[in-house]
Amino acid sequence: MIVILLGSPGSGKGTQSKRLAEKFGFQHLATGDIFRAEIAAQSAVGQKAQDYLKAGKLVPDSIVIEMVAGRLESGGKYLLDGFPRTLEQAQGLDEMLKRMKSSVDLVVYLTLQKEEAIKRMASRRTCTGCGEVYNVISRPTAVEGVCDKCSAKVVQRDDDSEATAAKRLMVFEDLTHPLVAYYKAEAAFHEVDAAQTPDKVEAALSAVIESTKAAR
Repeated sequence: MIVILLGSPGSGKGTQSKRLAEKFGFQHLATGDIFRAEIAAQSAVGQKAQDYLKAGKLVPDSIVIEMVAGRLESGGKYLLDGFPRTLEQAQGLDEMLKRMKSSVDLVVYLTLQKEEAIKRMASRRTCTGCGEVYNVISRPTAVEGVCDKCSAKVVQRDDDSEATAAKRLMVFEDLTHPLVAYYKAEAAFHEVDAAQTPDKVEAALSAVIESTKAAR
């Protein structure tokens, strides 16, 4: 079973992906994690990606698709988080799955108003030690500025400022509109309101996955 979870920055996509992977036994494939692993391993595709990142350029769709392709096996249970990000990546994924005699089973889009997304991102804080993510509104640290897990300093990342958050959303929206249109026509597509509490969002996502499994 292959599930794609789409959502803007601030929609809680990463949190929900981890919860669902644990609950349903999916292999959680996040492009950021794959990039870091391939670069650390100094693989051929990782080195290609690193060259673009060092130059401050976007990694081409062909390289992103190649990275993800290396993680997919026929008959596996996958939850794709952060991929595909563009229409070209979606089409490349479909071609790749056709060769494996497989296809995307479910696409879920976490919807969130722009103002709420910016508010959430601007409230986000990240541990400089272990990378744990907090939120000063919904999930503050027990001691201000100190990570609950490793006691390292917790800070606001540069890309979580309001100005940067607004720009990130604009880029996301430009890329995602054609992607959403594509999946509405090509695959089982559902929307879930990400403005609810994390537990309610998880329950809604779980219900959609269960109904898709039952219909297969």
